[in-house]
Amino acid sequence: MAEGKAEWYIVHTYSGYESKVSENLKKTVENRHLEDMIQEILVPTETVTETKDGKTRKVERKLYPGYVIIKMVMTDETWYVVRNIRGCTGFVCPDADNKATPLTPEEVARMGIEVGETETESWEVDYQVGDTVRIVDGSFSGREGIVQSIDLPKDCVRVIVYMFGRETPVELALDQVELLG
Repeated sequence: MAEGKAEWYIVHTYSGYESKVSENLKKTVENRHLEDMIQEILVPTETVTETKDGKTRKVERKLYPGYVIIKMVMTDETWYVVRNIRGCTGFVCPDADNKATPLTPEEVARMGIEVGETETESWEVDYQVGDTVRIVDGSFSGREGIVQSIDLPKDCVRVIVYMFGRETPVELALDQVELLG
């Protein structure tokens, strides 16, 4: 039934409506039996581990707030279905005369869509390089130090601790320190 090749498109939504647009579109596709025409609907997210006031929690955030990514075969019918979902403001395209412009293979690769890398995980901490922190876990627990470097991809922080009159660099997990203040 598919009349052409499915390509990836970006749809603009009202801010905060990404998940609702995705859910409503999935229901509409199922009800109209358009599964072979509108194949995938994504709201890429990342899980961010926040450390604030000594407490660590995981928060899910949208990678592209205000956008939904759809793999579909573009026809008048599929364009109409997507465009008329409540909360959808239209397809992202460079000129107003065009109905929609598909993503290039390079853009798809950069966004990690085809490989299924639409969910990532990262840390967010409330301290930065140069801040004074207290170590709350491990063998240096209770000591204070100054943040020398933060490596979010490796989930570690390097802190300078003063011991026996000397500066000693200590590498710790991001959640083993808290901001003094």
